Amino acid sequence: MARKRGRGMAGGWYGIARTAAVDRAGTWVEIDDGGTVKVVTGVTEIGEGILTVLAQIAAEEIGVRPQDVVIGDNDTARAPEAAHAGATRQTYMIGNSVAIACREAKARFVQAVAEMWDVDPASIETGNGEVWARDTNWRETMAEAVEHVKKRGVVPVGSASFTAQHTGLDPVDGSGTPWQAYVFGCQVAEVEVDTLTGEVQVLGIWAAHDVGRAVNPRGVEGQIEGGVVQALGQGLMEDYRLEQGHTTTPGFAKYILPTSLDVPHVTSIIVEDRDPIGPLGVKGIGEPAMVPTIPAVMNAIYDAIGVRITSLPATPERIREALVKKRRESMA
Repeated sequence: MARKRGRGMAGGWYGIARTAAVDRAGTWVEIDDGGTVKVVTGVTEIGEGILTVLAQIAAEEIGVRPQDVVIGDNDTARAPEAAHAGATRQTYMIGNSVAIACREAKARFVQAVAEMWDVDPASIETGNGEVWARDTNWRETMAEAVEHVKKRGVVPVGSASFTAQHTGLDPVDGSGTPWQAYVFGCQVAEVEVDTLTGEVQVLGIWAAHDVGRAVNPRGVEGQIEGGVVQALGQGLMEDYRLEQGHTTTPGFAKYILPTSLDVPHVTSIIVEDRDPIGPLGVKGIGEPAMVPTIPAVMNAIYDAIGVRITSLPATPERIREALVKKRRESMA
């Protein structure tokens, strides 16, 4: 039989928020006229959806709708620096910074409303663009309440800087805590290998990842699916070559990347084990999504045809060569 199926599994972990060097993010927040919320932070949106996530976080913290949140100018000449978009740190570092700033602004707002209504601040609640005092008839829209507290001279603003706990590493033995949070993941891959051509078809990936707390579950699933596809390209197709520091694959014309026909069904399983340090309980899911994919696929190939591929990408030529070597060894 030319085609054989196999399954493989692999796990991985990934550190977020480096502590060997300082990692920090700053934010300014104002509950603005019209009951909107303005968030100013030097965030970098590179297409991963961080602006949506920050709007969701601010909306939940203040008690407004996400469409009532405005992410302000992210030019670091005029906004607090939030550092780079990378290392799976955006939701963790900037999200926590936004949450802390929102809580400070909300505390000023709630105190002003409580004094205006002559009620206990602990009785004030907000949600869906409204503010009310429990067990009373006091209720206003956020727009009305903001107008009233500003007429009393109160501007509900907040600021925050979220910093990873900087411990540094021992210069002699390297001991220490290099990362503040860790995410964990495990994936199972099912493949079908053509023993005549060496071609591998990935039939399915089951990916379970701990993200602390999923602010945007559909976004998390998208990150997992994207990571899996990227890893499949690295593991099975992409062969970037260098000779003496110069690339010999200068264009994409002959550089093989996954297409929609190569993407298997990905079953994403979100695990929420809250981070104990950050105020939101979030962690992150970017690079961690692709960490277990390649070893899971290589283990599945081994399960299918009994040969271990140790050099990437696992091209049809390499698999056929490994199968020929296995046959020769069995006949010797």
